[in-house]
Amino acid sequence: MRRAAAVVPAALVLAFVLALSGCGNEGTMSGGGSSSGSGSGRMDMQEAAERSDAMLDAVLKAVDPDLQWAHGPTTTRACGVTRRRAVMTVVSADRRQTFLDRAEAFWRDSDYRIKAVNKDEVFPAVYAVTEAGFGVSVSFRGKGQAFLEADSPCVKESKVAPPTAEPNGPAYEGVYPLPRPNVRSDFWS
Repeated sequence: MRRAAAVVPAALVLAFVLALSGCGNEGTMSGGGSSSGSGSGRMDMQEAAERSDAMLDAVLKAVDPDLQWAHGPTTTRACGVTRRRAVMTVVSADRRQTFLDRAEAFWRDSDYRIKAVNKDEVFPAVYAVTEAGFGVSVSFRGKGQAFLEADSPCVKESKVAPPTAEPNGPAYEGVYPLPRPNVRSDFWS
């Protein structure tokens, strides 16, 4: 019986993440245009990746004091792209909510809509969506490591280049999985 209870929340989380990603949501794009068809105003995966990078840069810049981060893997799906950042600064259990509150406040101030807040003591998270249909999140996972993600809505298929922003610490290029947080902070740790 316990095993079935664990499956239901996982299925709900997966459904929620897919809804945030915009995949299958063919009718919403920035500017009010339809994403179906091949109109010239339709964003492609590279443009969506660049916009995702800008959103992740902005929220990391808004969280003060600074956190060290590294790029996570970029993934593409049939109609969208996801960019990721892994926080390499150790964020203590006592400071996790502060981090989430600062990200949430920035998103609210930027007119993002907060879709969900997970107040779990071990794995808290905040999920938001932009008017253009990008889903963004900050979540704490194993060993208290924070991850940021930006999922595009459905866009035109294209090649996607690696992110151009330089991490503010080691790049860990070609290293997967990324190491656990290993940078101490007087404030965050």
